[in-house]
Amino acid sequence: MEQKQNANSFKKLLDRLQEDSWQLELLISGFAIFGLFYIVDPLTHYLLNAELSSNKMATKFYQIAILSVYILIFNLLLHVLLRALWIGSLGLRYVSGEIEYDDLNYSEKFTKYLKKKVGTFDDYISKLENISSVMFAISFLLIFYVVAFTIINYITNSSGHLIAEISVKWIRVGLNILLIVYVIGSILTFIDFITQGLLKKNKWISMVYFPFYRVFSILTLSFLYRPLVYNLLDNKFGRRISLLLFPVYFLIFIMTTLQYQTSNIIPLWSINNSTNDIATSANYEDLIKNDNQLYVKYFAIQSKIITDPYIKIIIPMRQYIENPLIDFNPDLKLGKGIRGYYSAFHLTVSNTRINAHKKINIDSLASVYLNTFEKYYSFKIDSISCKTDFIIVNSNDDLGVETYIGIKYLSEGKHIIEFQKLKHKDTDSLVSIIKVPFWYYKD
Repeated sequence: MEQKQNANSFKKLLDRLQEDSWQLELLISGFAIFGLFYIVDPLTHYLLNAELSSNKMATKFYQIAILSVYILIFNLLLHVLLRALWIGSLGLRYVSGEIEYDDLNYSEKFTKYLKKKVGTFDDYISKLENISSVMFAISFLLIFYVVAFTIINYITNSSGHLIAEISVKWIRVGLNILLIVYVIGSILTFIDFITQGLLKKNKWISMVYFPFYRVFSILTLSFLYRPLVYNLLDNKFGRRISLLLFPVYFLIFIMTTLQYQTSNIIPLWSINNSTNDIATSANYEDLIKNDNQLYVKYFAIQSKIITDPYIKIIIPMRQYIENPLIDFNPDLKLGKGIRGYYSAFHLTVSNTRINAHKKINIDSLASVYLNTFEKYYSFKIDSISCKTDFIIVNSNDDLGVETYIGIKYLSEGKHIIEFQKLKHKDTDSLVSIIKVPFWYYKD
């Protein structure tokens, strides 16, 4: 008896909270929108850094985070707009009450049509209330959908790469069979998702699908949000809103990726790197500092217009810069495997391992690294080779190499600095990586 009374009291509490939930919704939406707009730039900054560092795990994480932020911004802005319309409608109802179609003095044909299609003003307010509440719930549900899709996709790709590296044939065959079963389960789960539970309705199909459902409910973390999904789908209104949102998101995605091509000759998307005749901002240090979405890909100089008697060259330590050096000089393989995430303990262990092997320390390894770098990579200005003397620098926990080249001998005007590498390990021939234009004017 006491348990039943507690249940009834809790139900009354939920009903009361439900009636006043719009206030909490608006409060949460307002704070969330304010914070989400401020977090977009830092996330984009970290994503670009992860992409340039070839950090696949971090790249995936920031991609999910940015997509989730945009979904929340759109949904919450729409929610606030609908709630504002709902509040405005309540105020109008207080002033003018219901819609009096007879007072409009329209013809009988239009009066009947409007009564049927528009209905009462209370019905309109009720629809706005329902849509607003559903939109608020779906906003956070969609984040789980994005995470679930990413997990399934990541497992599929990682499994394929792992199987390709296994040399034992029977193990590889067995894992391929498991991967095929997994892909079939992924497809069935996706079909069931977009059809809002179609595979669960037929007796025989549901028996086949049930084992897949149990496994993928764990992989997609659906046990965390399953009650929300089924409560949304158990009424026609919730199902309609869910179906309507996906084409809307697709259209938003297309619209946000649109770019206007200003030139009828030079394609905007083709200008990714500097050349003799093209200067991209990512190759100039002063422009990079003013834009947190710009990163050095290959190398950068201090400015597009140089008045100093020297040119400063900065090269980040990226995988596509370092890996050829490791292949070029076997002595650098000693440090291979350090790249990635680490704790303070891991860092200590790694340093100990390097020092113990062949009794080489970090300073010696840095010297070998720089010597190899200067043999493999080189620079020239206007077809004249430049002597370089690089050092390793650490700027905001981002490692790179840096050098300075005197340019007093250059005439004033436009010049080209070219970054080159050895074509093959056992040859002296060079190939161009990138050319960057600059202008030199004596101060």
